[in-house]
Amino acid sequence: MTNVRALVLERQHELKLRDIDLPQTVGPGEVRIKIHTVGICGSDVHYYTHGRIGPFVVEAPMVLGHEAAGTVVETGERVEHLKVGDRVCMEPGIPDLNSRASRLGLYNIDPAVRFWATPPIHGVLTPYVVHPANYTFKLPDNVSFAEGAMVEPFAVGMQAAAKAKIAPGDTAVVIGAGPIGTMVAIAALAGGCARAVVADLAQPKLDIAGGYQGVIPVNVRDKNLGTEVKRLTDGWGADVVFECSGSSKAWETLLDLPRPGGAVVVVGLPVAPIAFDVATASTKEVRIETVFRYAHQYERAIALMGSGRVDLKPLISGTFPFEDSITAFDRAVEARPADVKLQILLPD
Repeated sequence: MTNVRALVLERQHELKLRDIDLPQTVGPGEVRIKIHTVGICGSDVHYYTHGRIGPFVVEAPMVLGHEAAGTVVETGERVEHLKVGDRVCMEPGIPDLNSRASRLGLYNIDPAVRFWATPPIHGVLTPYVVHPANYTFKLPDNVSFAEGAMVEPFAVGMQAAAKAKIAPGDTAVVIGAGPIGTMVAIAALAGGCARAVVADLAQPKLDIAGGYQGVIPVNVRDKNLGTEVKRLTDGWGADVVFECSGSSKAWETLLDLPRPGGAVVVVGLPVAPIAFDVATASTKEVRIETVFRYAHQYERAIALMGSGRVDLKPLISGTFPFEDSITAFDRAVEARPADVKLQILLPD
């Protein structure tokens, strides 16, 4: 263990920039990475404001941050696909490769997965981190560190699009225009949807999402989403509906949106159990899919970004130096309507 500077969540409502002991020794199959950019995720903010997410409770000081990109500065034995100087992003969840879930290819739902900034595992808002090379991915030359730090949330969108089983020309509806909702829409369009209706209450977020070709923004303060979907689909309904808001209210009319035989992909997590209209789901034979993080999506996400098909730069709303990390988190807590993704730059 080495004493290093980091952004530490001491307990609910208390952040400190201070020194903390973190592992820095590189073992076989591992790389040491100089962190350049870290994005602030909603889960980071939730741990800050609530001290827990479901069963994961902050019971000891924890370094925050799991959306990261940086440069390899040291490689361990048996690392062949990476070298010192490579620009990389990192998949933050490390499963038990011998678990049944991992052997089935479902490593994201391995109960033993160790995920950055999920208690009790430390995150990466610190200058250096050691990570398995097999979960470290080289960035194309035309993808910046800022974009590299967006691969993690975009991978959630990619997972949602994959679970939807999109067919070319499909119409999608995305409820929620936050970072994940907007990236789900982008992934759905890249996956073959002809259009994605994105619904939210915040017009500034809708304006950002609406800047992407194929996105049809709908402010549900002014328009009824069900009516708009029927108008756009001649009364048939959407091929796939992505619920990304986590709002229990969204479920009150959500099953009115998919077409008969359509799909609903659940991405947002309500804070409490919701009522579910089984009768409507059954009579329409709606297929229900759920998403928890992602599996096997990083390389596909990076390929889309490197090809120029996907540009996530418009979603970056603000960048803060490492020494202003607490200010950055306090702004994230404000949830300004025009903010999509805030990032923190580590010192050179």
